[in-house]
Amino acid sequence: MHVIQRLQLGDIQQLRLGFGPLGPPVMSVCCYAVDGLLIDTCQRRMQRQTLALLDGLLIDRVLLTHHHEDHSGNAAAIARRRNIPVLGHPLTAAMLQRPWRIRPYQHLIWGSARPVAVTPLQGIVETARYRLTPYHTPGHSRDHTVFHEERMGWLFAGDLFLGERIKFFRQDEEITAQIASLRSVLRLDFDALFCAHNPMPTGGRKALARKLAFLEEFQSRVGDLKAAGVPLPEAIRRLDSGADRRARWLTLGNASFAHMVRSAWRGGDGDAPAGA
Repeated sequence: MHVIQRLQLGDIQQLRLGFGPLGPPVMSVCCYAVDGLLIDTCQRRMQRQTLALLDGLLIDRVLLTHHHEDHSGNAAAIARRRNIPVLGHPLTAAMLQRPWRIRPYQHLIWGSARPVAVTPLQGIVETARYRLTPYHTPGHSRDHTVFHEERMGWLFAGDLFLGERIKFFRQDEEITAQIASLRSVLRLDFDALFCAHNPMPTGGRKALARKLAFLEEFQSRVGDLKAAGVPLPEAIRRLDSGADRRARWLTLGNASFAHMVRSAWRGGDGDAPAGA
């Protein structure tokens, strides 16, 4: 099943695309077009549909929030077709220089991204009407970047939000870095949160604050168990609600609640046993 939607949000066009091999998409993806900018590019699995939705839109630059294949999947095709530059964090540029390995579920749901030349960001991105300031927000990925339009109260958030109560982490996510990124972004003035998977055109800042509170409380609970001498496997067992079962099965363990506990257990000191 395919999801193909175009939604006008004031001056912003939101494109939502999803691919489900055996039914509804597991996770659809949004990208955003505004005043000549395209922020993220959706998944390569839906390349033909993405390019068709972009027909008739003036796009002169692509901005990437990070390198993950559901965000950069069509960057190479769009850059080649439009003869336009792709901009991103220097780490994004380094990641997209060459192919990188993704897991079977990522191929199935999103498809792999082709390498593309990415120009490292050099500060504020200006259009005729808007000024987008990039902020490096690691945690979900090392290169993750958000774009803030202060005058309009917009935050193009990539995967910084996703939801208020996170049920699992990918193996490479870091909760301490995510908390620091959320605290930093919440110093900014915005209301509209243009997330790649769960957009909130209103109330976005409050929702992001609730996510921060949830992660802080979760890290504190894990820290209390660690301080009490509870072994890591037992801490995972005590805290696990079972809400990650579908994601853990689909990703063959790459996304799980246990990874979230391990990240909180490390707390920046890297002492979580890898096999626990």
